[in-house]
Amino acid sequence: MTTSGTTAFNMDFTEIAEEAWERAGREMRSGYDLRTARRSMNLMTIEWQNRGINMWTIDSGTINLVKGTSQYTLPADTIDLMEHQIRTNSGNTSSQSDLTISRISVSTYASIPNKLSEGRPIQLYVERLRDEPHVNVWPVPNNNNYVLYYWRMRRVQDAGAGTQTADMNFRFFPCLVAGLAYYIAMKVPELVDRLPMLKAVYDEQYTLAGGEDREKTSERFTPRISRIG
Repeated sequence: MTTSGTTAFNMDFTEIAEEAWERAGREMRSGYDLRTARRSMNLMTIEWQNRGINMWTIDSGTINLVKGTSQYTLPADTIDLMEHQIRTNSGNTSSQSDLTISRISVSTYASIPNKLSEGRPIQLYVERLRDEPHVNVWPVPNNNNYVLYYWRMRRVQDAGAGTQTADMNFRFFPCLVAGLAYYIAMKVPELVDRLPMLKAVYDEQYTLAGGEDREKTSERFTPRISRIG
């Protein structure tokens, strides 16, 4: 027997909602059932982002720093910055260099006596504002040759219309459906008896998906050698 030869399985939001309703113990029968499932899914993905890093939401970006300008706007869907470097002489194969820029707290940034002093930026402060997050660098750039390279965690996209697929890695599909079934059952009085089972399945699926959705790096073990004599 032959296999399908494909690995393209995906689910649009209507299919996700139908599966979740069925697991909760009911069929999805109305437009309201679809709307309430969409609302619950959006709330649940926000919960996931509060739990920690979702690897598929990490992407990179750059900001060309401008002489005399300390504050720069990040994309509106930015949750936080994960890593960052200052690049000098970008594109020059002989002199391009990535340099460390350290993140500081609001209290440390506030205590800097002269926030207008110029030089190569060595510190940054991230303002995690609701609608328009900013990054502030210090010292203020003294030329236009610095580029801020960063890796950020962005928001998971909304559930959207019924024909759109979920903004997540396929590994999270079982967790998504299990969690949505639990969220739906919390809103239906006659399904309350199923909540403990649905919560247990949701927690198990999140643990499995979250454990796999992590950075994998090689480890090196160095033997400890004791000398005798």
